[in-house]
Amino acid sequence: MIRRQFLIASSLIVAALTLSPVGAQAEQPLKVVATTGMIADATREVGGDLVDVRGLMGPGVDPHAYRQTRSDIVAMTRADLVLAHGLYLEAQMESFLQDLGRKRNVIAVADEIPRELLRGHDSYEDKFDPHVWMVPDLWAHVVRNIQDALTAARPEAADIFATNADKHLEQVDRLASYARQTMNGVPQDARVLLTAHDAFGYFGDAYGIEVLGIQGISTESEAGLNRISEMVDILVDRGIGAVFVETSVSDRNIRALIEGAAARGHEVRVGGELFSDAMGPDGSYEGTYIGMIDHNVTVIAGGLGADVVERGMDGKLSAGM
Repeated sequence: MIRRQFLIASSLIVAALTLSPVGAQAEQPLKVVATTGMIADATREVGGDLVDVRGLMGPGVDPHAYRQTRSDIVAMTRADLVLAHGLYLEAQMESFLQDLGRKRNVIAVADEIPRELLRGHDSYEDKFDPHVWMVPDLWAHVVRNIQDALTAARPEAADIFATNADKHLEQVDRLASYARQTMNGVPQDARVLLTAHDAFGYFGDAYGIEVLGIQGISTESEAGLNRISEMVDILVDRGIGAVFVETSVSDRNIRALIEGAAARGHEVRVGGELFSDAMGPDGSYEGTYIGMIDHNVTVIAGGLGADVVERGMDGKLSAGM
């Protein structure tokens, strides 16, 4: 079955390449396909009117489990540039992206982050935690890598890409300052973040928060009954009163924790819903990178007992989220 799927994908690549336009006019927007919403958003910010960006994974989509569709294959093979995340985030697409990279311009924009800034992967030797977007200071490296990729694809627009990247990174830097200030308000005895999977490791390292994930770094790992029982023990023994759900991961395990703690006389509430591996709804503030992290910081800090600005950094957060 795997070989058959590979042959189908390869045949689609060949067919789409045959149909790809040759010698596209320089004034036409650069056709870019980005795997995740976060990469698509940054590419639009840096590329401006000079890029036409298609994002493959929309709101609520889990990139760890995502497999390319036929329309994705056609779009990627016809694109001038494909921007993937890398760091084994797109685990189910990795072989396809490697194969496509021998024929088209495919760049993994997180792969060039200095290794000393990355967290080791708990399940795969020589792999790293891919969730670098959780910390604006780390994401800034990815924005620069996107700028470099666009510049290499269209050198004559280098100055425009540089200006746009600088402007966007001013916002990213302001977001980083807001995150540090807001997370500093979380009481010391409440600095524990428990979520469905371990997507917030960089976040915890950056802001001095202990992070507990029911599943590992990848949602492909399974949380067994023993793990659930262990986490219930932690909730009860340490008096943790809030847990958080994620938009791209089923809340089944979180609900099991709450019920398990309740059975032992300990009340646990949902502190809020977080954007872990995908951004918010298209067209919303939370559907941008800035809005996604603004939301997460504000919800986490508020859920853990800090005094927070109700609608976030600039008062743009959606009411009731």
